[in-house]
Amino acid sequence: MADEKVNPLLKQFKQRMKIYHKAEDANLSRILNASQKRITDITGIASNAGDDVYDELVLERARYAYNDQVEFFDANFLDDLLSASLTSYEPGDDEDEPTGV
Repeated sequence: MADEKVNPLLKQFKQRMKIYHKAEDANLSRILNASQKRITDITGIASNAGDDVYDELVLERARYAYNDQVEFFDANFLDDLLSASLTSYEPGDDEDEPTGV
């Protein structure tokens, strides 16, 4: 795995999953990277934010993916995903909205 970047959550994920060998590190990093991208796409939180809620969602989605159950993640964590996306929501200027003038 020398040519691939190790995901910063890899150690934490391996501890949670009780994985003590390095044989799966490349695959686990890919799973974590995909999970980070998906959670970022859903919530709008940047992957390098270091937010505990974001990290927890990434780890949980990675756990589902590792166990070939990822299709159930969105439904099971819908409340958490919505809450995280509302936390990162910033209202902007919508030029298409009528001004009422």
